[in-house]
Parts: sequence; C-alpha cells; structure tokens
Amino acid sequence: MAGGAIVDTAGGKQYPGQLTLYVVFTCVVASTGGLIFGYDIGISGGVTSMDPFLLKFFPEVYRQKQAASKSNQYCQYDNQLLQAFTSSLYLAALVASFFASAVTRILGRKWSMLAGGFTFLVGAALNGAAQNVAMLIVGRMLLGVGIGFANQAVPLIIID
Repeated sequence: MAGGAIVDTAGGKQYPGQLTLYVVFTCVVASTGGLIFGYDIGISGGVTSMDPFLLKFFPEVYRQKQAASKSNQYCQYDNQLLQAFTSSLYLAALVASFFASAVTRILGRKWSMLAGGFTFLVGAALNGAAQNVAMLIVGRMLLGVGIGFANQAVPLIIID
C-alpha cells in the first residue's frame, strides 16, 4: 500500500514495487519537467529588472526606470516590446501544449519529453547568446515550446 506515513493495520497487501535506479531517474525527470517553468519565471523576472539587460535590449525602459526612481514608480516597465518578450513564452507554451498532445499520443511520452527538453535547451542557448530583441523573443518562444511539451508529458510520467 502506498501511503507514506499511513500504516495499514488491517492486514492489506503491501506495494510490491522496489526503489530502483529507474524509479529514481523517472522521479528526477518528472520533477525537472515541473521545475523548468518556475525556474524560467523566476529568472526572467529578475533579468528584466537588471540595468545592464535593460540598457542593452530595452533602453527606453531603462530611461523610464531611472526617471521613475526620482518620482512615481508606477508603470516604469510599461513597454510593448518588453511585454512581447515576457509573454511570448506563455503564448508559445499554450500553443505547443496542443500540438504536444498529438505528439505524445503518437510517439509516446519519452519522445515528447525529449523534444521539449531539446527545444528548451536550444531556446536557453539562443537567449544566452542573444544580440538583439528578435533573438530574445525567438529564444523565449522556443523555451515556451519546451515548457508546453513538458507540461503535456510530465504529468503522464507522474501518473504512471
């Protein structure tokens, strides 16, 4: 019986499974699939408030931020390009999750998770090497595709 701290005193059957390397690896992969979404949210929120990042990619937002530090700080990040950078990940994840469903059904969970992980890795590399805002947005969209695939396949691994 799986139950953690609950002890079966009624004499029920015990769960016959064992803790193997495969079980541990599956748990690590499943937790990593959920981790990438939260990690990306935390990183992008911190990066978009860093002065060197804003100076390089969003100088208008940097000027607004500097002006707001002397007065009202309301809406200092009000910029459509910055909003496109931030929201491109979420839109790509939404669209990709619909396609990931078919890929998972046809090719299986493993291939769907590998595709998502590879796409996330390429997006992260593209964002790390970005020279302009277009590269940033394309990288964020690839990150979103990776997250969309992971959000589709990882819960199936956890349930199984």
